[in-house]
Amino acid sequence: MSLRTKLKKVLPSISVTEQEALDAGDVWLEGSIYQGKPDFSALRDVPAAKLTADEQAFLDGPVQELLGMIDDSVIQNGIHLPNDILEFLKKERFFSLIIPKSFGGLEFSPYANSTIVGTIATKSSAVAVTVMVPNSLGPGELLLHFGTDEQQAHYLPRLANGTDIPCFALTSPEAGSDAGGIPDVGTVTKGMYNGEEVLGLEITWDKRYITLAPIATVLGLAFKVVDPDGLLGGKENLGITCALIPKEHPGVELGNRHDPMGIRFYNGTTRGNKVFVPMDFIIGGQKNIGRGWQMLVSCLGAGRGISLPALGVSTAQVAFKSASEYAAVREQFGLSIGQFEGIQEKLADIAGKTYLQEAMRVLTTEGLGMGLKPSVVTAIAKYHMTELGRDVLDSAMDIQAGKAIQNGPQNTLASGYVAQPIAITVEGANILTRNLMIFGQGVMRCHPYLQSMVESIHSDDKNADAEFNGILRKTIGYSTANSLRAFRLGVLPFTASANSALPEVRDYEKAVQKLSAKLAVYADFSLLVLGGKLKQAEMLSARLGDVMSFLYAAMASIKYYEQKVASSEREQAAPYFHYATRFALQSAEEALHKFLDNFPASGTRKFIRFITMNYSTKMPKISDDLIRELAKQAQLDTAFKAQITHLVKPIEGDGHHINEQAYKAKMASLELLAKVKKALRAKTFKPGTRFSITLENALAAKVINDAEFVQLSDYNKKREKAIRVDEFDFDMNILDDNAQPVNPLKSVVNQ
Repeated sequence: MSLRTKLKKVLPSISVTEQEALDAGDVWLEGSIYQGKPDFSALRDVPAAKLTADEQAFLDGPVQELLGMIDDSVIQNGIHLPNDILEFLKKERFFSLIIPKSFGGLEFSPYANSTIVGTIATKSSAVAVTVMVPNSLGPGELLLHFGTDEQQAHYLPRLANGTDIPCFALTSPEAGSDAGGIPDVGTVTKGMYNGEEVLGLEITWDKRYITLAPIATVLGLAFKVVDPDGLLGGKENLGITCALIPKEHPGVELGNRHDPMGIRFYNGTTRGNKVFVPMDFIIGGQKNIGRGWQMLVSCLGAGRGISLPALGVSTAQVAFKSASEYAAVREQFGLSIGQFEGIQEKLADIAGKTYLQEAMRVLTTEGLGMGLKPSVVTAIAKYHMTELGRDVLDSAMDIQAGKAIQNGPQNTLASGYVAQPIAITVEGANILTRNLMIFGQGVMRCHPYLQSMVESIHSDDKNADAEFNGILRKTIGYSTANSLRAFRLGVLPFTASANSALPEVRDYEKAVQKLSAKLAVYADFSLLVLGGKLKQAEMLSARLGDVMSFLYAAMASIKYYEQKVASSEREQAAPYFHYATRFALQSAEEALHKFLDNFPASGTRKFIRFITMNYSTKMPKISDDLIRELAKQAQLDTAFKAQITHLVKPIEGDGHHINEQAYKAKMASLELLAKVKKALRAKTFKPGTRFSITLENALAAKVINDAEFVQLSDYNKKREKAIRVDEFDFDMNILDDNAQPVNPLKSVVNQ
């Protein structure tokens, strides 16, 4: 019995849905990371993302106007989006960001799409989700790539101008992340449509969690097609298929709403029982029956690589801007709280991870802008950027404490805090994405020979043995080269290459090379020892996925620092860059050690530890000095800080504006405040019970003059407003028809 035959009995074949997922995406930078040779030349050749004049005009015009219309506290205390906002989104073509201009759309780049969604999300998660869904995985995206000419000509202009509102229904009560388990079925049959008998599908479905479903006019639907009577002349089970069905089509049920954490975007259910539709309703027509999963996977990049990461980045930028301004303005024990090391530790972590988030956002959208569809990279972006957003927001809540937990117009964190779990549940729940997808898909896509080997193992071709043996020889050579390279870099770490023109970058570039070389060896031995069982060893495969992910993040950090940071701002940016890159490298190294510590074969574990010289941690550490340096830099009003919080655009009177005004007033008054405090220490005058009285005493003692008194008093008023929280007048005597107190939630503080 040949080796191939023996392996055929124990190694599972690639399922149809797995094969379609593998065939749908591109391999990009993650391929070189997996293979142990990160391609920094390719990284540096990626064209830098820039907004076109039209894209910038849209941000400066309609987006800015939209921000002025949004009062998120009103939205959250209502039932749904105000109608004027929904109509504005339609009129200004917010639902057409990805639709070509030839169909009346805006045809913006992935980078612009991400920037627009992220900017809106800093003001309202509900409005951002409403905008992102039509520009993500759904009818518009599917029509662009797979629709017939007739379908595109009919629907795309209507989607572009808001005449039609789309939704897409994939998730069923019995099948969430497991698309292959969809119970919704369309049976090939004949029925009546427009007065004549035609060939079509009789579909029964029950879907939930469908964003925009309650207001949708056209339903995108995923279901399985069966042909029990052989009307199409082929097999009975034809696979997942996607169709577009108008809301008014007989039998379509749209309308019942969910309440996703009280975040007021439209989300609900759709059902249908034996609804007959003609073959023309299938996206791309009858020829696309059974291609639905391939179509869906190929279009996942928009949701995974653009929209959801944009929500994570916007959360981080809001958290950073709010926390840093609050830390500078809020005082306890006579000091701004940003001078306490406990706050500094949290603030530095927020700042460094916000930089990392922006770097990953830019690089990922740059890749998508090149026309690539890197399924593994977009899964990395979706998982890690939504998780980092959640992590950063938790720290910002800790810093702002009581201010952060009181709802109202002035609270810039609460809505995002409530909404954050939503982002980790969609486009593949985060647990699934980390434990099954990132490395699970990565190992098949990025290994130069594995997919071909599996196919040859299960092949029935008469030359399969010879083909398998040839692939096996190449695989052995590949693995041997990986082991020798990892051993060389372990014994002689100085031989790692680095080509950056910036000396502060080179050590990090070398570190990426060394960790990547170890990853390649660990991946090879995992496949050799565990084989098909690696699929079930989710904690092990997730850790290898983490290594890939954090090395991608480190490369994004390096590219951003080299290409996006002006040379005049490098001194400002350096602490952010060092913290972010060290965090990514430390996280990758920690994942390698956890993988090795838990690898089941002890003999193999000792061997691969030896050939990779992986006995202790070697990555550069985040020191207390770096934390202090970054925390100090994060509280300064610099051009670079503005660059990595650029999605936050304060509108006069809103919470962001109130915080920013107090912060800028303090930055302008630092010298005067130091003079007052120096005089207090010298007991030149007595302090007051309130700072306003202290200023009056300082003026009377001639420590400050009239103009300085006016400036400091202005700062004090803005400071007092910024540290206060919203309060409301609940009139318990005014009752509605259900005998419940009426609460207009009009803030007393901000009137």
